[in-house]
Amino acid sequence: FTISNEMSSHDIEGDNPLYLPQDKVYNQYCGLGTWITLADAMPPRGETGISLEIERAGSVVFEGTTSVAQMARTFEDLIGWLGRDNSFPTGAFLLTGTGIVPDSDFTLERGDIVRISIEGVGTLVNPIVQG
Repeated sequence: FTISNEMSSHDIEGDNPLYLPQDKVYNQYCGLGTWITLADAMPPRGETGISLEIERAGSVVFEGTTSVAQMARTFEDLIGWLGRDNSFPTGAFLLTGTGIVPDSDFTLERGDIVRISIEGVGTLVNPIVQG
């Protein structure tokens, strides 16, 4: 397990709602944690909290929390589907999203700091360098 800051561009989603993957294919959209926590070291599903905080000019402008227990599918189920018809001889990262999404009118700005924390894994901090 690791943390990813896999961002979506809501303005691109709005321009073409029939092709949602296009909002995730631009440079620098996906920060990935620098560590991996093994599955046996993770807390139980119901005890694995996730938090997101966005700071702008020293003030928190958005924050939210959720839990892995809120996911519609278990990790085991998702991994089963990922590997069902695909092979990954060198491994793969499966990104699930946080379940924490700011309102559609919220926009990240250059200089914002995004913090994503997952209990048992740690915290990933990313500065926004483009806006």
